[in-house]
Amino acid sequence: QVQLAESGGGLVQAGGSLGLSCAASGRTFSTYTMAWFRQAPGKEREFVAAFGWSGDTSYADYVKGRFTISRDDAKNMLYLEMTNLTPADTAVYYCAARTGRSLGEYPYQYIQWGQGTQVTVSL
Repeated sequence: QVQLAESGGGLVQAGGSLGLSCAASGRTFSTYTMAWFRQAPGKEREFVAAFGWSGDTSYADYVKGRFTISRDDAKNMLYLEMTNLTPADTAVYYCAARTGRSLGEYPYQYIQWGQGTQVTVSL
């Protein structure tokens, strides 16, 4: 199984940008579908974006056009570039991995999770 570790969270003003990284261990990273989820206080964990091992991507409507997911299989890295951030984007962001080709949008579909990184967007 792949082990995941997020980094790059922090405090940013509304309208600003922030990049997250997820480092994965293991030699089979390229065979996993990878995704970002987030969880705000008192709310359920929700889908942000996914990047399949075949190169396809999927985004939640509320981040489409503002967030970009990418991966570098040679470096075992997953990224999330976030622009035009709003306070509604404040959450703990998690990196997740699943086997299979389809781009899952539900937490139960993912078998491995990182510890999360906090993103706080202030007015």
